[in-house]
Amino acid sequence: MHNILIKKFFEDHSFVQSDIESFNSFIEHDLQEIIGENHDIEPTIIPHNIDEFKIRLDKIWVTKPQITEADGSSRDIFPVEARLRKITYSAPCFIEVSAHINGVQRESFTTQVGNLPIMLKSKYCHLSTMNREELVQTGEDPDDPGGYFIINGTEKVLVNIEDLASNRFIVEKSSSGPSKFVGKMFSERGSFKIPHTLEHMKDGIFYLTFTRVKRAPLIVVIKALGLMKDEEIMKFSSSGESPDDALLINLFQFVQIKKEDDAYDYLAKKLGITQSRDIRIERMREILDRYLLPHLGTSKEDRIYKAYNLCKMIKRFIMVSSGKIGLDDKDHYENKRLKLSGDLMADLFRVNLKVLISDILYNFQRIVKRGKFPSIKVVIRDKLLTSRIYSSMATGAWVGGRKGISQRMQRLNFLETLSHLQRVVSPLSSSQENFQARELHATHLGRLCPIETPEGTNIGLRKNLALLTSVSQASDEEEVLKMLKSSGLKMVKA
Repeated sequence: MHNILIKKFFEDHSFVQSDIESFNSFIEHDLQEIIGENHDIEPTIIPHNIDEFKIRLDKIWVTKPQITEADGSSRDIFPVEARLRKITYSAPCFIEVSAHINGVQRESFTTQVGNLPIMLKSKYCHLSTMNREELVQTGEDPDDPGGYFIINGTEKVLVNIEDLASNRFIVEKSSSGPSKFVGKMFSERGSFKIPHTLEHMKDGIFYLTFTRVKRAPLIVVIKALGLMKDEEIMKFSSSGESPDDALLINLFQFVQIKKEDDAYDYLAKKLGITQSRDIRIERMREILDRYLLPHLGTSKEDRIYKAYNLCKMIKRFIMVSSGKIGLDDKDHYENKRLKLSGDLMADLFRVNLKVLISDILYNFQRIVKRGKFPSIKVVIRDKLLTSRIYSSMATGAWVGGRKGISQRMQRLNFLETLSHLQRVVSPLSSSQENFQARELHATHLGRLCPIETPEGTNIGLRKNLALLTSVSQASDEEEVLKMLKSSGLKMVKA
């Protein structure tokens, strides 16, 4: 009976199903999101007779793998040919580009911005729709699971990265510094991944540290975000019915701040911004909008939600420090996330698209300086994006200074191939002790193999997924809320 069930499971599910789903999601959703983050390109140098000029990136899509021969002809390419001819199994990537002069669209066209390596057996691979007989005729092993890339004829695997979950507030004991406990959070939005630190110092004041802002009083930040009334701050931050002494001390300390502008000015002075009051306030607003909890939004309307979330962070910090709830365990798998191939490709594409945009701006402005007004088609170099992506996937040197992400796939035997496709690596340094990170945690059960890890310096840092593990993809919040409401959830105003 067990044999029948296992056989049936592997007929319907692949070992690398999660990786393939992740790559499909990257092509179908992430690519367009990344284009949305870089929607408008505005050159600083434009002809004198034009008030406003924008280059707009609209729709992006990828076709199935093709090869352009020396004579300029294009045709479909299959993985077996890519291996034999030592070329990359990739598909052309197209984008709709338009030029807008003084708010009016003047030029619109579709252009190829590069070639994207395609994962074998993904939705965009020629093999995904073939049956066993067709795979054999094509020269492919019908039992090959896919889930890897072919770069310059070499089979390359993108190793899964295990990292702390973003946008999650964790309170732990401080190993150093004046604060006994420390709250940490990585706020992630697009290319931003900003560490936030909450500390409770010996003077009784809560301090918040994030990019460009070092130890700003948290109550002042909350007031700057629009939550001015002490009663409201107390209501959202208090961990019980009676007010917390730690919170009262903070509110009393900054009771003189009655207006948002006063709070912005106080923070600006603390940062050492020495311009006039209006400029100080405006600069501080920009810093809080852009770098404070960017995952909640970066517009004026999102400020109040940031204030509510900071109050929740104080509440959790007080509950942990007073012993009402336990410390957070960052080795618990609830607080971890896996970056699969799709997420890693999205990181790579996002950074290299910005390089391409900088190159477009440079080429455009260089021609404008000569007194000419170029067509946008002339200033887009399609080989730039392609060569940078190929280079990272060939060498394994990834964005953010990480190395060894793309590795040559082990083909000594079938088991070793499967093992390599399911590898999970921690970003922690193998030269440091990190005993707790290396230990087997109870939450690894059913998710990670308890046996398969190397001996030596990488023990416990290089792991493997359990054979039947499937990794869930990110889901849309709106869809989750819709399901909850249809199940009877009601929104009640506090």
